[in-house]
Amino acid sequence: MDERLLEFEEKMEKTIDTLTSDFSTIRAGRANPHILDKLKVDYYGTPTPFQQVANISVPEARIIQIQPWESSLIKEIEKAIVNSNLGLTPSNDGKVVRLIFPELTEERRKELAKDVKKKGENAKVAIRNVRRDANDLFKKQNKANEISDDEVKIIEDEVQKLTDKYVNAVDKAVEDKTKEILTV
Repeated sequence: MDERLLEFEEKMEKTIDTLTSDFSTIRAGRANPHILDKLKVDYYGTPTPFQQVANISVPEARIIQIQPWESSLIKEIEKAIVNSNLGLTPSNDGKVVRLIFPELTEERRKELAKDVKKKGENAKVAIRNVRRDANDLFKKQNKANEISDDEVKIIEDEVQKLTDKYVNAVDKAVEDKTKEILTV
């Protein structure tokens, strides 16, 4: 592959990474500690990720247990979860906070699947934008007589192959996540 394309492939790869990260925060009826990744708790006036102030575990398939290293954080952790719009109600026993995941309704599963599809479409648009940027750059270089017409044609073919590869990766990720959500 042409080394001039590495920068564009990197951008496409980052799009896939972002999509995968977004998908990990979508709950599919099972307890997934990654839904807490973006949440922060007020720790002595500083917004701090949960992972830095508590031990997070999954003792059962539909329960996340958060055990703060300081019991004074329990109220703050509960507040952060309630304010996060995760749709979960935390409960505590004075030592740990538990999040119990209810079974998803059929309607909610379909909503989540739609959301997954939308995120996938956005990722494809981002990948196509990278393709457009790459093609524009090489056409400008051609106009400036830095590369030949033949080189532009070859590079555009390479860019299209890259685009197809990453669009297929998005489709696969969407399909896998949708299947996970719709499986009861």
